[in-house]
Amino acid sequence: MCGMPQQPPVRSSAARPRRPDASMSLITNVMDHSLDDGYAEAAARKKSWGEGGLPKTLRAKLGLAGGLVLAALVVTVGAAQARVAAPVVAKEHQELIDRVDKETADADKLQSGVDKLRDDVSARQRAALRSSGGSAEADLVGMLSGATEVHGPGIKLVVNDAKEASTGGDGTNPRETAGFSDTGRVRDRDLQRVANGLWASGAEAVSVNGQRLTALSAIRAAGDAILVDNRPLVPPYTVLAVGNGPRLSSDFQNSGDGLYLHALEQNYGIRATISTEHDVRLPAAPSVIVRTAQPVPDSADAKNSKNAKSSKNTEKTEKGTS
Repeated sequence: MCGMPQQPPVRSSAARPRRPDASMSLITNVMDHSLDDGYAEAAARKKSWGEGGLPKTLRAKLGLAGGLVLAALVVTVGAAQARVAAPVVAKEHQELIDRVDKETADADKLQSGVDKLRDDVSARQRAALRSSGGSAEADLVGMLSGATEVHGPGIKLVVNDAKEASTGGDGTNPRETAGFSDTGRVRDRDLQRVANGLWASGAEAVSVNGQRLTALSAIRAAGDAILVDNRPLVPPYTVLAVGNGPRLSSDFQNSGDGLYLHALEQNYGIRATISTEHDVRLPAAPSVIVRTAQPVPDSADAKNSKNAKSSKNTEKTEKGTS
């Protein structure tokens, strides 16, 4: 029996194992190509520039140098502008100084004219009083009221600020809480107490820096300045008083106001000196205003007025008796 030729058995090859992530091709592609091509190109370009450009330290130095040049330019331009404006500012400043000096001179000239006219009026008043029967009593009233110039023995008291006087205070000392400030400066109330102390010690006439004090005078403050009858004074303050020099000096220094001044010297550095003078001269007060006045009757009118009052009293007595 013929049989068909026997074919050798076909040997099947073993199948290749399958990748576990074969079904996750998208995720695999993302993992293998995490950087986009565009980003990769930009990073490569930046790297090439860094390698071929300037070193970082050199770039930093160039930046600093550029900043310094710019600052120097700004300063130079500012200095040039200031140099150009300086003559203009100096000229305006000098013009203001000249204007103030001129106005001050004009004011002093006018004040001098006023003083001369006032002296002339006072002289005419005294002449009129003498011609109308003026007496020594009238002269005494004029002296005490400050209407006439006086001179005679007395004392000279100089009160000055402390050597290191300043402005302002901290509000923690007795003087400041009482209306003063511990600045080493003489205050208006200090001069008020000095003037009142001299009057109480027997002074017949008092002046401060040439300003005659009267019963209507006011010593006030305007900031750090002291005003006497609205006229500003500057230290040192020279106080002149007419009277019995030795007694006036002793009585004032032993009085409460004199002890107050001594306390200012000891505690706040205020400087004060007092001396006896053989002859001090005090000017008349700038203006003495007569507020009310009554004519003084002569002897005949006074006698008639007295007789009239006596007769009226007699009539009243008779009516009361009847």
